[in-house]
Amino acid sequence: MDEEVDHFDRPRLAKIGRDPPIASDSSYQRLLLSPNLTLMLTRIPPSLDWETCDRARLARDPAFDGVFFTGVRTTRVYCRPVCPVRPAQSKNVQFFATAAAAERAGFRPCLRCRPETAPGSPAWSGTATTVARGMRLIQERFLDEASVADLADRLGIGPRHLLRLFLRHAGATPSEIAATQRVQAAKRLIDQTAMPLSEIAFAAGFRSIRRFNDAFRATYRRPPSSFRQTAI
Repeated sequence: MDEEVDHFDRPRLAKIGRDPPIASDSSYQRLLLSPNLTLMLTRIPPSLDWETCDRARLARDPAFDGVFFTGVRTTRVYCRPVCPVRPAQSKNVQFFATAAAAERAGFRPCLRCRPETAPGSPAWSGTATTVARGMRLIQERFLDEASVADLADRLGIGPRHLLRLFLRHAGATPSEIAATQRVQAAKRLIDQTAMPLSEIAFAAGFRSIRRFNDAFRATYRRPPSSFRQTAI
């Protein structure tokens, strides 16, 4: 697999809109990490190896669905291992422990296999108790109201150490995990319900329609209204 250094060049969401920033908006800004922290960014899920991931995605093995995600360099799209699209050549793929890690590297979600619906046991589960606890809190929307510093305090560690642990085991920061989770929740509601997009935005944890639209443009390169016949 080609080794690439990603400098996390993503547009800052808080600068696009006029709303005051919150902690998880930092996933949409360029993060300038120290060389040591950059090296900690794990592309392949820590509990797996590249060959295992590649065999699983070529076989579309459902046992690995949700365990890792595949980024295709030629299309800049990331997929679930069970994606029905013809598999890309092995030389053109890389693997990620989380959807947020793939998005951090500049990949957008596949519209065929819909990563937001992936089941399974994530590769980071059990790798670090602190990360697992942090992930559960994020899934419970802790960062919708609190800061990353508050999350670190809740877990009994310093914010910088929390960042190191998340980069090592999840391939993304807590803020990025939260931001991806918010977009995924909204995408599921768009696909599975008839709720108006304005209601979906707030149900998914966005604080404004502007943030909702900006996040979809950053993730999918298209507005949420494009997934519906009618806009907000």
